[in-house]
Amino acid sequence: MSNDPREAARAAESRAALDRARRDSETLLGSSMGRAAGHFSGADAPEGDRIELWGRRIGRALSLIGVVVLAWWLGHQLKIW
Repeated sequence: MSNDPREAARAAESRAALDRARRDSETLLGSSMGRAAGHFSGADAPEGDRIELWGRRIGRALSLIGVVVLAWWLGHQLKIW
């Protein structure tokens, strides 16, 4: 490898571009599922408060069930299925 400063700058720029491409290539589904898993597990509950943690988990699970039931009901009313 030569000691040319322009060559070193190009190599650093190409490494930075590859790092950006690797970072930005996350799949939409993978990152969304990761955020959803953290949300439904109650990861944002205060540390050490088990009642708050389980309350958030139960509430979020019930809200998910409610959304699914409402979507099914809407599809049934619109005669989609």
